[in-house]
Amino acid sequence: MDFFHDLMTYEFLQKAMITSIMVGIICGVIGSFIVLRGMALMGDAISHAVLPGVAISYMLGISYFYGAVVVGVLTALGIGAISQNSRVKNDSSIGIVFSAAFALGIILITKAQSATDLTQILFGNVLSVRSSDMWLTLVIGAIVILVVILFYKELLVSSFDETMAAAYGLKTRFIHYGIMVLLTLVTVASLQTVGVILVVSMLITPASTAYLLTNRLSTMIVLAAIFGALSSIIGLYCSFVYNLPSGPVIALATTAIFLGAFIFSPKQGILWRMFKSNKKRAAIDQ
Repeated sequence: MDFFHDLMTYEFLQKAMITSIMVGIICGVIGSFIVLRGMALMGDAISHAVLPGVAISYMLGISYFYGAVVVGVLTALGIGAISQNSRVKNDSSIGIVFSAAFALGIILITKAQSATDLTQILFGNVLSVRSSDMWLTLVIGAIVILVVILFYKELLVSSFDETMAAAYGLKTRFIHYGIMVLLTLVTVASLQTVGVILVVSMLITPASTAYLLTNRLSTMIVLAAIFGALSSIIGLYCSFVYNLPSGPVIALATTAIFLGAFIFSPKQGILWRMFKSNKKRAAIDQ
């Protein structure tokens, strides 16, 4: 009960709760499209590649939002340019660009700030979130949710069948880079909560959990947002009560929920498949 009493008392904990819930929701929403489109590695790349932008922003004394967004978009464009204009495949171009950007970012951050700041950027610390970070997260969340609502049909068609989407006259490349921009925004919003390294867990794991439970995209998005928010609440609670780093605890919470679905899912879970297999075996034996 001390946690809930402190939540009602301390402003820093209230800001941390609001921010972490919004991060969980928007990561679940955009993560659903990342999972469906088989772009998990791209999500990993963008989340790591924004680090140089964060470092440059610190050096210039401006908000990390601007540098991170610019570098994230440039990374997506760079990956596309390499894969489209050479024999190098998409996964290889992702590895080339994001590893180089991440390495450069670590060097720049180390030069610009202390090791403590680098640790916070890499792994997050939602308990130290500022009002500006909270409002930035809320604004990004509103933008992401609004875009998904307005262009849901286009995102739906292009996520399941790009060839059909192109035949309908949809600009699939524009949609792809639009998702990359949204992914970059979500990554920037997640920096304070789970950090650069662990943001991919928020993007992929709640969406993958929802994917095990439904075949409808709309339901998957809602479930992924719920799982993301629930993971954030559980992670924040454990982080505060047991004095643990928030980012890793939130990441482990997403994994625990996924394992629950992986084992107990009504149709895709291990126990269900074992039950069906034993039932078929029994029918054959009879």
